[in-house]
Amino acid sequence: MSLASTSTPGAAAPPADLRAAAHELAQEAKLLSQKVTAEVGRVVVGAEDITRQLLIAMLAGGHVLLEGVPGVAKTTISKVFSRLLGCQYQRVQFTPDLLPSDVTGTSIFDRNKNDFVLRKGPIFTQVLLADEINRAPAKTQAALLEAMQEHQVTVDGETIPLTPPFLVMATQNPVEQEGVYRLPEAQLDRFLLRVEMGYPGHEHEVNLLKLHSKPVVDVPPMFTPETILNLQRKLPGVYGADTLYEYIVELAERSREHPDVALGASPRASLNLLRCARARAVLEGRHFFTHEDVQAVAFGVLGHRLILRPEAEIEGKRVADIVRELLEAVPVMETV
Repeated sequence: MSLASTSTPGAAAPPADLRAAAHELAQEAKLLSQKVTAEVGRVVVGAEDITRQLLIAMLAGGHVLLEGVPGVAKTTISKVFSRLLGCQYQRVQFTPDLLPSDVTGTSIFDRNKNDFVLRKGPIFTQVLLADEINRAPAKTQAALLEAMQEHQVTVDGETIPLTPPFLVMATQNPVEQEGVYRLPEAQLDRFLLRVEMGYPGHEHEVNLLKLHSKPVVDVPPMFTPETILNLQRKLPGVYGADTLYEYIVELAERSREHPDVALGASPRASLNLLRCARARAVLEGRHFFTHEDVQAVAFGVLGHRLILRPEAEIEGKRVADIVRELLEAVPVMETV
């Protein structure tokens, strides 16, 4: 089955009692998507698709692994994105000598209070850019795991909740291998999406030069964290037919049985496919999601979770090829 023929099934309307609330959510999310995408485009040329994926992650309450060579505006887009949403922003440059306490913070003795007080680290924010995360050793990378999964940080035995919404955008350079540490599978699985940022292309790069020949554009906040939290709370109400749940699970199961895959998609991956499909649907102004939404987010959700067998890597196969095979192999069931 070709991917182009799978956009109609699953487009059934939700029950009447859920339709009004879901429709309102879709209109709010679509407006947010249009405004944020347009404003990001004033600063970063040709980043419409990247912006949509970041919005999907934010609405779905997950984290993003940004992968690309240096100089493609990974840091710039994360800063502008958080600014537009009115969220607090912090950046950490990961280095081989970075300690876990440099991320989470530590207790110091306050002479005035005659007691130890917590000096919070940069993780106490709403949007955290973990720049070149694969340059830090595993122990420091692991300092992020609790925050990413539980939205809390434990420092010196004290557990402190993080202010929602909380989004980690981690970048890694896929080219350099010297002085870097491969991210463990357990940590990769904590990222909702893997987003590749490539070169902008000839036309976009020309427009980039023209854009930066003018004064720097000041980007004011357009939304508030409360707007994001409100959308996140409503997201589970986005309707999907029962066949869509079957379809998502079938994709995950087929990945586990694929002859070229050593580690397939986990149940967490299935949940993330569902969350991202719902987020993509409302950002396009729909109060229901379809098979097309699932397929559109499959590469970002599964691309960093499937581990290929060594023989397949030697043959030159890529994870994207496996995901494409899965989408072509799993049949789309008609909605009753």
